Amino acid sequence: MKKCCEFVALGFCSNDHLCLLPEIPLDTKLQMLEHQIQGGGPAATAAVAAARLGMSAAFIGTIGDDADGQTIRREFEAEGVCTEAIQVRSGCASPIAYCWIDQPSGKRSVAWTRGNLPELMPEEVDLSLLDQAKILHLDGHQPKAALAAAKAARKRGILVNIDAGTLRDGVPELLEYVDILIASEGFARQYSGESDLEKALPKLAATGARVVGCTMGDAGSMLYDQGKFIRCTAFKVEVVDTTGCGDVFHAAFGIRYLETGDLAESQRFAAAVAALKCRKLGGRAGIPNRMEVDEFLRQH
Repeated sequence: MKKCCEFVALGFCSNDHLCLLPEIPLDTKLQMLEHQIQGGGPAATAAVAAARLGMSAAFIGTIGDDADGQTIRREFEAEGVCTEAIQVRSGCASPIAYCWIDQPSGKRSVAWTRGNLPELMPEEVDLSLLDQAKILHLDGHQPKAALAAAKAARKRGILVNIDAGTLRDGVPELLEYVDILIASEGFARQYSGESDLEKALPKLAATGARVVGCTMGDAGSMLYDQGKFIRCTAFKVEVVDTTGCGDVFHAAFGIRYLETGDLAESQRFAAAVAALKCRKLGGRAGIPNRMEVDEFLRQH
């Protein structure tokens, strides 16, 4: 019997090799301060965040039948994320990423590969996972499958949330079916052709999305709503690693918006989840549970 899932994420998953360094080197050698391997990927980490925040979650994507793929699946299952819809490609290498984290700032550089996995096709997506879903979360990867899922979600009245980090092929076609469109600064500027974010966001709003905004790193986030801008500063915390901040921000925003319909409240909640994630190395280790977020917000 298939598990009922409220939060269904479709997109990219990987194994992340995380190296904490005194500085990010160029043409030199440095001893690592710390090394870890954790699951990663925007939609994948969003699914884990949703599970920690109390929603039943599933991930749809692809992995190889190699050791990395087994680790990716095992980590999902340890977090309670349903893996029934993951396609395992025989003889293929799973996606991996190498993340270098600058200890003084917590900022990072990432090099990644999707391995040699063929793209997920629409006919491979088990749309029955959406029958009980409340949010479909996308990250711009697997665009053909994502478009099929978004169309199905629209017919079911499911909230479609996209982490618009990079303007990839297929993403513009997807935006027609998106309810929450929160982009990176780079995506907003590239899609709109405007360097000024206050000019870029109104052009993003022309897609018809119900919610439009952008994340701006340690400068916080900004939403555009009916001619007005809603800004939320980032919470000040002791930053260890910013890897995964955007991934969990998008998941948290979607969840709180589903609960309240309040833009500013959803923005603040997402900012808290992203800030708390920064406490630990890696995209997932620091993701808080709901009690931790509620307590943090009470204190701030």
